[in-house]
Amino acid sequence: MARREDDSYTNGSVFEVSVEEGRKDKSEAFADVVDEHPPEADEADDADGLGVCAMLSSVPFIQQLIAEFLATFFLIFAGCGVITVNQKNGMATFPGIAVVWGMTVMAMIHAVGHVSGAHINPAVTVGFAVSRRFPWRKVPAYVVVQMVAAIIASLMLRLMFGRSNEVASVTAPTGSNVQSLVLEFIVTFYLMFVIMAVATDDRAVGQMAGLAVGGTILLNALFAGPVSGASMNPARSIGPAMVGNKYTSLWVYILGPFAGAAAGAWAYNLLRPTDRTLGEITNSARRNN
Repeated sequence: MARREDDSYTNGSVFEVSVEEGRKDKSEAFADVVDEHPPEADEADDADGLGVCAMLSSVPFIQQLIAEFLATFFLIFAGCGVITVNQKNGMATFPGIAVVWGMTVMAMIHAVGHVSGAHINPAVTVGFAVSRRFPWRKVPAYVVVQMVAAIIASLMLRLMFGRSNEVASVTAPTGSNVQSLVLEFIVTFYLMFVIMAVATDDRAVGQMAGLAVGGTILLNALFAGPVSGASMNPARSIGPAMVGNKYTSLWVYILGPFAGAAAGAWAYNLLRPTDRTLGEITNSARRNN
């Protein structure tokens, strides 16, 4: 069954029917469901430089960007906000902070997953693109919107809580940079691995995507938080860093998540069902290279 160019957590809320297989296919982009012109037309438009302009001015794509902005803003506002509140009175506790991050992601997946895919994370967007589950032409707009949302949320928290928010919400290694880099790579790898399963594989139960992804973030935060801060999201680290003008070890939270997400997406593709032999797969890879 052929999939569309990008996927989401919806698994049935937006779908297309395969006549040959007679079953539903998960799809991510609301805009792609509305868009009915053939792929050949898209390629011709892109060749003339018109396809991107048409995409940027389309109402469904603008809706996707708005959804990504709102979801990313709420994630950073709630997640970094609870860290600041806990620093002031200690009532949230460390497990409570992890729960807030996981629950926020779960809520946003259910709220906008059927609209934009609820990436809420530049590393996830790039991971989908690397695995050919999201069009590269949409990546820059998604990443810019996610970054802007993170910066605005961080600014809002600074206005509310003052400079104390800068120290509390900025991610920084408690050990060495290498230790945090490896940890960020691993936790983001498994986050993207889970996302690929519930968002792009028909064998997975897509309705449980919010719980699966939110639970993964909660678990990662519980054991990686004390070491690296468990960012898993470049926007989550860049937003507070820019507002607080604190860029120490920021490269760790850019390189680690991007590399981990790309590797996690690639790794899950190895588990996809196929009727081809190992020799056919190897020959195909050689031709592509």
